[in-house]
Amino acid sequence: MARALVLRHHLEDSPGLVGDAFEARGYGLDLVMMNETSATPVLDGYDVLVILGSKCAVYDHEVEAAWFGRELALIGEADRRGLPIFGVCFGAQALCRYYGGDVTRAPDGEIGWFEVDVVPGIELPRGPWFEFHADHCTLPGSAQLWATSPLAVQAFAIGKNVGVQFHPEIDEAQLKEWLAADEEETRELGLDLAALLEQTARETPAARQRTQVLVDLFLSRLD
Repeated sequence: MARALVLRHHLEDSPGLVGDAFEARGYGLDLVMMNETSATPVLDGYDVLVILGSKCAVYDHEVEAAWFGRELALIGEADRRGLPIFGVCFGAQALCRYYGGDVTRAPDGEIGWFEVDVVPGIELPRGPWFEFHADHCTLPGSAQLWATSPLAVQAFAIGKNVGVQFHPEIDEAQLKEWLAADEEETRELGLDLAALLEQTARETPAARQRTQVLVDLFLSRLD
């Protein structure tokens, strides 16, 4: 059985719909924590590395000193081994930074369900996809742009690697976990949370199908 190593950065994070798509395609998943208290995982025996999101910023020097530097080194090891990486939000930003791009604070963040503008010839569904970010990427020259929004690069590929700024893993259960993890921060967002959860519940079945297409696009680059 093919195996995927999934890095998460918070206990409330899970691979969700992305994990379901990989498992439906014959992958076994190992979910491990990557933060200041965790050991750096070993890539032996894995066919794919999946990197989930984080509340941290890839340009935060304290975060880099505490643990993100080790994650960048792990991306470098995956690169040397030819191990493909699927990066989500923070994971996509980590890919961008490792390969020479730039990640900075965005003028405005995106929270909620948004369609993206897909580059012609890329078979990526427009969405809507769930967004929850305040940063944006300036891609390195080696990247192939897949999709954008008015505020950020939304999807790209570098070699066999794929990064997405949106969160294809999100379903209603995962969003509830996120919102409950830090209630004070959630209140500060000023959102109609009940409406957002209702919309997420409505979108989940179609989002599951869109995520399967996205994972297939990623896996097609491994051939």
